[in-house]
Amino acid sequence: MGDYCNSNVARRKSWTARHRERERENEEEEEERRTTKMVSKTEEARVTMLENQVDNGGGGAWEYLCLVRKLKLRRSDKVLKHGLSILNDPSKRSSLGPEEWTLYEQVAIAAIDCQCIDVAKDCIKVLQKRFPDSKRVGKLEAIILEAKGSWAEAEKAYSSLLEDNPLDQVIHKRRATMEKAQGNLSGAVELLNKYLEIYMADQDAWRELAEIYVSLQMYKQAAFCYEELILSQPRNPLYHLAYADVLYTLGGLENLQAAKKYYASATDLTGGKNTRALFGICLCTHAIGQLVKGRNKEDKDSSELQSLAATALEKDYKLIAPTKLSSLTKTLRSLNLS
Repeated sequence: MGDYCNSNVARRKSWTARHRERERENEEEEEERRTTKMVSKTEEARVTMLENQVDNGGGGAWEYLCLVRKLKLRRSDKVLKHGLSILNDPSKRSSLGPEEWTLYEQVAIAAIDCQCIDVAKDCIKVLQKRFPDSKRVGKLEAIILEAKGSWAEAEKAYSSLLEDNPLDQVIHKRRATMEKAQGNLSGAVELLNKYLEIYMADQDAWRELAEIYVSLQMYKQAAFCYEELILSQPRNPLYHLAYADVLYTLGGLENLQAAKKYYASATDLTGGKNTRALFGICLCTHAIGQLVKGRNKEDKDSSELQSLAATALEKDYKLIAPTKLSSLTKTLRSLNLS
C-alpha cells in the first residue's frame, strides 16, 4: 500500500474518475440505504421505548434483547441486566427454546464489555457443555483472555482458531485490536493492511486504519484510506470532512485546493450545518491566498465561497454561542474574511 500513498497529480485524476463512475453506479444503492436508514431509526426508537418499558418493570425484555442484537447496538449494561433476569429464571429460560444459547452468548459478550468476567465465564461454561467443540465458543474464550490482558494466551488462542478457518474476519480484526491495545500501532497497521488485501470492502477496517495513520502522522497513507471510504460511501459527510482535514494538514497548493473542495462537499452534504467544515473552508481560503499571493483568478473563484462560509459561521454563532461571537469575528478578521 505504501507505493500508492505517494500521491501525485496523475493518481488523483485517476481517483477522481473512479469516484465519478462509482457515484453513478451507486445511485440505486444510495436510495436503498436511505430506506434502510429510515427503518433503522424506527427500530431504534422502538428499542428506546422497550428499554424504558423493561426498566420500569413493564415486560418485553426478550423483544428488547432481540432488537439490540439485530441493530448491533452497544448497550452492554442493559443487556447484562435484562439478559440475566431471563437466564436466572428457569421458566423464562426454557421458553426460549434454541434461542437460549443465543442469549447466553449475548450476555457473555455484554459481561466481558462490563468487565464482569466471572459472569462471562459462567455463560461460556454452559455453552461449552452444550457445544464442546464449537469454534464460536472458542472465540468467546479468547475474548475473555484479551479482556484480562493475557495477550500471549489470547494470541495463541486466536492463532489456533485461524488454523481451522484462515478467513475468519472477526478473529483477524480482534488480533489487530489487540496490537493497538498494547500500544503496538505498527503491528496493528500491518495486520489491518493484510486483512484489507482480502476484505477490501470492510469500511470499519479502512476507517480504523485511517485513524491509526493519522495518530502516527502518516497523512499520505491516511488520505489513501479516506479515498477508499469516499469511493464506497460518497454521500457520507464524515469521510469528506476527515479527508479534507488530512489534505489540509499535508499542505501545499494542490492539497489545500482539494481540501477546500471536500470541506465544501461536507458542508453541502450536511445542509450547511457543519461548523468544522465551514471553518475548514475559511482556513483553506486563507492558506491558499498566502501561497498564490492574491492572484486574481484564485481570488474570484474563492470570494463567493469564503463569504458564504464566514456568513454561515457568524449566523450559527449568533444562535448557538452568542457570547463567543466576538471571538469568531476577530478570528475571521485575522484571516481577512470579515
